[in-house]
Amino acid sequence: MSFLTTVSRLLGADRPEKLRHQENLLMTLLVMAWMVEARDPYTGGHLWRVSQFSRLLAQELSLPDADVARISVGGFLHDLGKVSVPDHILGKKDRLTEEEYEVIKTHPEVGWRMLAGHPLAALAEAAVRAHHETPDGRGYPRGLVGKDVPLDARIVGICDAFDAMTSTRPYRRGMPTEKALTIIEENLDRQFDATFGTRFISLGRSGQLDHIVGHSDEGIPLHDCVMCGPTLVLRRNHQPGDKIYCPACTGEYSVQRENGSLVTAPTGGKGTPKDLEPEADIELIGCVVRASAKALLAY
Repeated sequence: MSFLTTVSRLLGADRPEKLRHQENLLMTLLVMAWMVEARDPYTGGHLWRVSQFSRLLAQELSLPDADVARISVGGFLHDLGKVSVPDHILGKKDRLTEEEYEVIKTHPEVGWRMLAGHPLAALAEAAVRAHHETPDGRGYPRGLVGKDVPLDARIVGICDAFDAMTSTRPYRRGMPTEKALTIIEENLDRQFDATFGTRFISLGRSGQLDHIVGHSDEGIPLHDCVMCGPTLVLRRNHQPGDKIYCPACTGEYSVQRENGSLVTAPTGGKGTPKDLEPEADIELIGCVVRASAKALLAY
């Protein structure tokens, strides 16, 4: 089944032609972002989580539906520019050198250059280009200060940092939610917008982020590789008997049903290069498009 045929099946074939075209454009952007994320074996679900956190925070701030949808899309696209970061830096297990950190700091502008010619570029410019800007002016790439940091970027920046802190990386386990919220609280008005950060902390302490933390899709937690930790991404269409692979160590796992839930069990095998080829999760991306398109795209 072709990509666009799959998209039409997911989004419904009875939409006006102009809307179908715009949704397909949005879908291609999100697929591109997903494929960039797939280069890093420890960030499975990061874009989905940041998008969902961003949507919740924007709703908590009572922003208009179109703004909520735009910010959610921006959260999914924010790391597009990491396509230019070399693998040895992206997956490094030790602290980055100053020179390597300078390379990392190029990804917002690279992402914007990638996006700039796209018909829907304006939807995500702020989130892609400014999600590492901070109220104290010590962020990058432009050192924006205070309210000069765009609204979308102030929201996505909080959500991106929170997910980074609560997610496992090659060099550390993800920290508990409360510890990450406390770090945000200690850095309000410096690294994080004080108003938005305070509302995000309230969401976290009331348990409203728990269904997203450590998940790669709605109701689907990351599963543990016995060697690498939570790197295994189950999809909503996986069935018992399917095989999935750790993107870090290539270990093979069998999908099984246990007490009504899907679990993973190591087979002792390793994935082949073919097994390890990244394949965009079109169903998940289609859900993000459906959730955003009605508010974002003109009928």
